[in-house]
Amino acid sequence: MSTHDASAQYIHQFIPGVAGSPTLLLLHGTGGDETDLLGLGHALDSDAALLSPRGTVLEQGMPRFFRRLAAGVFDRADLIRRTHELADFVADAAARYGFDPRRVIAVGFSNGANIAASMLLLRPETLAAAALFRPMVPLTPETPPDLAHLPVFIGSGRQDPIVPVDEAEQLAALLRHAGAAVTMHWETGGHGLTQGDLDAARKWMAETRLAISAAVAR
Repeated sequence: MSTHDASAQYIHQFIPGVAGSPTLLLLHGTGGDETDLLGLGHALDSDAALLSPRGTVLEQGMPRFFRRLAAGVFDRADLIRRTHELADFVADAAARYGFDPRRVIAVGFSNGANIAASMLLLRPETLAAAALFRPMVPLTPETPPDLAHLPVFIGSGRQDPIVPVDEAEQLAALLRHAGAAVTMHWETGGHGLTQGDLDAARKWMAETRLAISAAVAR
Protein backbone atom coordinates (compact mmCIF):
# COMPACT_ATOMS: atom_id res chain seq x y z
CA MET A 1 0.00 0.00 0.00
CA SER A 2 1.44 3.36 -1.03
CA THR A 3 0.51 6.43 0.90
CA HIS A 4 1.70 9.89 1.79
CA ASP A 5 2.22 10.79 5.43
CA ALA A 6 1.15 14.41 5.82
CA SER A 7 2.86 14.92 9.18
CA ALA A 8 6.35 13.91 8.11
CA GLN A 9 6.01 14.43 4.35
CA TYR A 10 7.44 11.01 3.53
CA ILE A 11 6.12 9.19 0.51
CA HIS A 12 6.31 5.57 1.64
CA GLN A 13 5.08 2.05 1.40
CA PHE A 14 3.88 -0.11 4.27
CA ILE A 15 3.39 -3.84 3.82
CA PRO A 16 1.91 -5.64 6.84
CA GLY A 17 3.64 -8.71 8.22
CA VAL A 18 2.79 -11.76 10.27
CA ALA A 19 1.63 -10.95 13.81
CA GLY A 20 4.50 -10.86 16.29
CA SER A 21 7.11 -10.29 13.56
CA PRO A 22 9.43 -7.28 13.43
CA THR A 23 8.95 -4.28 11.16
CA LEU A 24 11.85 -3.61 8.82
CA LEU A 25 12.51 0.09 8.23
CA LEU A 26 13.93 0.05 4.69
CA LEU A 27 16.19 3.00 3.85
CA HIS A 28 17.39 3.30 0.27
CA GLY A 29 20.63 4.71 -1.13
CA THR A 30 21.08 7.92 -3.13
CA GLY A 31 18.77 7.95 -6.13
CA GLY A 32 16.54 5.19 -4.79
CA ASP A 33 12.95 5.30 -3.67
CA GLU A 34 10.44 3.52 -1.48
CA THR A 35 10.42 0.43 -3.72
CA ASP A 36 14.18 -0.19 -3.90
CA LEU A 37 14.68 -2.39 -0.84
CA LEU A 38 11.35 -4.22 -0.71
CA GLY A 39 12.91 -7.31 -2.25
CA LEU A 40 15.80 -7.18 0.20
CA GLY A 41 13.38 -6.85 3.09
CA HIS A 42 11.38 -9.89 1.99
CA ALA A 43 14.61 -11.85 1.51
CA LEU A 44 15.88 -11.01 5.00
CA ASP A 45 12.61 -11.89 6.78
CA SER A 46 9.62 -13.05 4.76
CA ASP A 47 7.29 -12.64 7.78
CA ALA A 48 8.29 -9.08 8.67
CA ALA A 49 6.26 -5.97 8.02
CA LEU A 50 8.00 -3.50 5.72
CA LEU A 51 8.04 0.28 6.18
CA SER A 52 9.87 1.96 3.33
CA PRO A 53 10.03 5.77 3.10
CA ARG A 54 11.48 7.81 0.26
CA GLY A 55 14.16 10.34 1.22
CA THR A 56 12.88 13.91 1.16
CA VAL A 57 16.11 15.61 0.04
CA LEU A 58 16.87 15.90 -3.67
CA GLU A 59 20.42 16.01 -5.01
CA GLN A 60 20.36 16.69 -8.74
CA GLY A 61 16.92 15.11 -8.79
CA MET A 62 17.99 12.03 -6.81
CA PRO A 63 16.25 11.33 -3.47
CA ARG A 64 18.42 11.19 -0.35
CA PHE A 65 17.71 11.22 3.36
CA PHE A 66 19.92 14.23 4.17
CA ARG A 67 22.10 16.80 2.42
CA ARG A 68 25.80 16.53 1.84
CA LEU A 69 28.29 19.24 1.01
CA ALA A 70 30.49 16.98 -1.13
CA ALA A 71 31.12 13.27 -1.56
CA GLY A 72 31.62 11.88 1.94
CA VAL A 73 31.12 15.33 3.54
CA PHE A 74 27.76 15.55 5.28
CA ASP A 75 25.73 18.62 6.23
CA ARG A 76 25.74 17.89 9.97
CA ALA A 77 22.89 20.25 10.89
CA ASP A 78 20.69 18.85 8.14
CA LEU A 79 21.61 15.28 9.08
CA ILE A 80 20.59 15.88 12.69
CA ARG A 81 17.29 17.49 11.68
CA ARG A 82 16.43 14.76 9.18
CA THR A 83 17.34 12.03 11.66
CA HIS A 84 14.82 13.38 14.17
CA GLU A 85 12.20 13.76 11.42
CA LEU A 86 12.68 10.15 10.37
CA ALA A 87 12.51 8.90 13.95
CA ASP A 88 9.27 10.84 14.47
CA PHE A 89 7.91 9.36 11.24
CA VAL A 90 8.59 5.83 12.51
CA ALA A 91 6.73 6.57 15.76
CA ASP A 92 3.81 8.06 13.82
CA ALA A 93 3.75 5.07 11.47
CA ALA A 94 3.68 2.62 14.38
CA ALA A 95 0.56 4.33 15.71
CA ARG A 96 -1.00 4.61 12.26
CA TYR A 97 -0.40 1.03 11.11
CA GLY A 98 -0.46 -0.70 14.48
CA PHE A 99 2.96 -2.34 14.48
CA ASP A 100 5.03 -2.80 17.64
CA PRO A 101 7.51 0.10 17.99
CA ARG A 102 9.72 -2.17 20.12
CA ARG A 103 10.36 -4.45 17.14
CA VAL A 104 11.66 -2.03 14.49
CA ILE A 105 14.83 -3.07 12.67
CA ALA A 106 16.47 -0.60 10.29
CA VAL A 107 17.80 -2.02 7.02
CA GLY A 108 19.78 0.65 5.21
CA PHE A 109 22.01 0.82 2.15
CA SER A 110 24.63 3.55 1.62
CA ASN A 111 22.89 6.90 2.32
CA GLY A 112 20.07 4.97 4.01
CA ALA A 113 22.58 3.09 6.15
CA ASN A 114 24.14 6.39 7.17
CA ILE A 115 20.90 7.90 8.44
CA ALA A 116 20.10 4.60 10.19
CA ALA A 117 23.47 4.83 11.94
CA SER A 118 22.69 8.44 12.84
CA MET A 119 19.39 7.28 14.33
CA LEU A 120 21.25 4.74 16.47
CA LEU A 121 23.48 7.54 17.76
CA LEU A 122 20.80 10.26 18.22
CA ARG A 123 17.46 8.44 18.64
CA PRO A 124 18.38 4.91 19.73
CA GLU A 125 14.99 4.26 21.31
CA THR A 126 13.54 4.13 17.78
CA LEU A 127 15.32 0.92 16.81
CA ALA A 128 15.64 -2.57 18.25
CA ALA A 129 18.43 -3.44 15.79
CA ALA A 130 19.98 -2.28 12.51
CA ALA A 131 21.48 -3.87 9.41
CA LEU A 132 23.78 -1.35 7.76
CA PHE A 133 25.10 -2.07 4.27
CA ARG A 134 28.08 0.05 3.12
CA PRO A 135 27.75 2.70 5.86
CA MET A 136 30.09 5.51 6.88
CA VAL A 137 30.42 7.34 10.20
CA PRO A 138 27.55 9.86 9.93
CA LEU A 139 28.56 11.94 12.95
CA THR A 140 30.04 11.67 16.42
CA PRO A 141 27.43 12.61 19.03
CA GLU A 142 28.34 14.92 21.88
CA THR A 143 26.90 12.38 24.33
CA PRO A 144 27.33 8.70 23.46
CA PRO A 145 24.03 6.79 23.40
CA ASP A 146 23.31 3.71 25.48
CA LEU A 147 23.19 0.91 22.93
CA ALA A 148 23.68 -1.88 25.47
CA HIS A 149 23.45 -5.20 23.60
CA LEU A 150 21.59 -3.65 20.64
CA PRO A 151 22.35 -5.87 17.61
CA VAL A 152 23.98 -4.17 14.63
CA PHE A 153 25.07 -5.81 11.38
CA ILE A 154 27.59 -3.94 9.22
CA GLY A 155 28.17 -5.22 5.69
CA SER A 156 31.18 -3.59 4.02
CA GLY A 157 33.31 -4.13 0.91
CA ARG A 158 37.08 -4.20 1.05
CA GLN A 159 37.28 -2.69 -2.45
CA ASP A 160 34.52 -0.12 -1.90
CA PRO A 161 35.52 3.06 -3.81
CA ILE A 162 33.09 5.17 -1.76
CA VAL A 163 33.61 3.91 1.82
CA PRO A 164 37.21 3.29 2.90
CA VAL A 165 37.88 0.23 5.05
CA ASP A 166 38.97 2.33 8.02
CA GLU A 167 35.72 4.34 7.84
CA ALA A 168 33.63 1.20 8.29
CA GLU A 169 35.91 0.05 11.10
CA GLN A 170 35.55 3.43 12.83
CA LEU A 171 31.77 3.13 12.75
CA ALA A 172 31.93 -0.38 14.22
CA ALA A 173 34.22 0.90 16.99
CA LEU A 174 31.93 3.87 17.71
CA LEU A 175 28.88 1.64 18.04
CA ARG A 176 30.72 -0.95 20.13
CA HIS A 177 31.94 1.81 22.46
CA ALA A 178 28.25 2.70 22.99
CA GLY A 179 27.56 -0.92 23.92
CA ALA A 180 26.12 -2.29 20.67
CA ALA A 181 26.63 -5.93 19.74
CA VAL A 182 28.22 -5.39 16.32
CA THR A 183 28.56 -8.13 13.71
CA MET A 184 31.06 -7.03 11.06
CA HIS A 185 30.82 -8.73 7.67
CA TRP A 186 33.34 -8.11 4.92
CA GLU A 187 32.97 -8.82 1.22
CA THR A 188 35.89 -8.68 -1.20
CA GLY A 189 33.88 -6.52 -3.61
CA GLY A 190 32.87 -2.88 -3.82
CA HIS A 191 29.85 -0.74 -2.96
CA GLY A 192 27.16 -3.00 -4.42
CA LEU A 193 25.47 -5.72 -2.41
CA THR A 194 26.41 -9.35 -3.01
CA GLN A 195 24.91 -12.75 -2.30
CA GLY A 196 27.43 -13.03 0.52
CA ASP A 197 25.99 -9.91 2.13
CA LEU A 198 22.49 -11.33 1.87
CA ASP A 199 23.42 -14.73 3.28
CA ALA A 200 25.27 -13.25 6.26
CA ALA A 201 22.55 -10.68 6.97
CA ARG A 202 19.79 -13.29 6.74
CA LYS A 203 21.56 -15.44 9.36
CA TRP A 204 22.04 -12.38 11.58
CA MET A 205 18.38 -11.39 11.12
CA ALA A 206 17.10 -14.79 12.25
CA GLU A 207 19.22 -14.63 15.42
CA THR A 208 18.30 -10.99 16.05
CA ARG A 209 14.59 -11.65 15.64
CA LEU A 210 14.76 -14.26 18.43
CA ALA A 211 16.73 -11.88 20.67
CA ILE A 212 14.20 -9.07 20.16
CA SER A 213 11.27 -11.38 20.90
CA ALA A 214 12.93 -12.49 24.12
CA ALA A 215 13.63 -8.88 25.14
CA VAL A 216 10.04 -7.81 24.44
CA ALA A 217 8.70 -10.73 26.47
CA ARG A 218 10.74 -9.80 29.53
